[in-house]
Amino acid sequence: MRFRPLLLALGLSVLGLAACSGGDGADADGPLRVAATAVPHAEILEVVRPLLAEEGITLEVRVFNDYVQPNDQVAQRRLDANYFQTEPYLEAYKRDRGADLVTVTGVHIEPFGAYSRRFRTLEEVPEGADVVIPNDPSNNSRALILLHSAGVIQLADPENALATLRDITANPKNLRFRELDAAMLPRVLPQVDLALINTNYALDAGLDPMRDALVIEGRDSPYVNYLVARSDNRDDPRVQALARALNSETVRRFIDETYSGAVLPAF
Repeated sequence: MRFRPLLLALGLSVLGLAACSGGDGADADGPLRVAATAVPHAEILEVVRPLLAEEGITLEVRVFNDYVQPNDQVAQRRLDANYFQTEPYLEAYKRDRGADLVTVTGVHIEPFGAYSRRFRTLEEVPEGADVVIPNDPSNNSRALILLHSAGVIQLADPENALATLRDITANPKNLRFRELDAAMLPRVLPQVDLALINTNYALDAGLDPMRDALVIEGRDSPYVNYLVARSDNRDDPRVQALARALNSETVRRFIDETYSGAVLPAF
């Protein structure tokens, strides 16, 4: 099965940074404004929209195609919450930016995979192959840990959630690594030998992670995707209502029936 974004069918309004007006904080009686990446996060938020409406809460979803602006917008109080990231990514962002962001609830896991248009197995990947990995600290290390687990490289400490290229202790195939923005990786896939791609971007590009990935994380992946807010609005009743809705049986069924194992409920 080939995945494609459901956004048109769902009627989502896809908005970039220019669509986000300034603001000094949330209106407790106003809409709940949530940043997300398109697939699967915004699609899952569309599922919970009617659940929140039953509680009198209007959900506004603003879709971004990068991993930086969703946090910036919440930290700057332009939006109320976001749903797109793992805890290691959030911690790296907070370390670099000093932002006051906190996790609210875990929702799902997206097993991370390695893809190639040129080779069908990792064993076929040749000496000196061109390999691209995400350039942000969390997903950078996640890519390296996956390659370590597959026996392609060795890391000094494969438990280190912030491992870098400097931590590679063995690279038998002399792979040549390049670090690129995570959103770019599906676009360069035809031009490289191997690309380590986040599942949300893989799905958005029409890849089927369970069929197309040469290697992929298992169901035990610790990289849960979280709903994130600020410490000053984490307990906002609207944010808590969204957390409950995201952990509902309705969402569990949607994830199981829609993504065929490429996205897994974490609750």
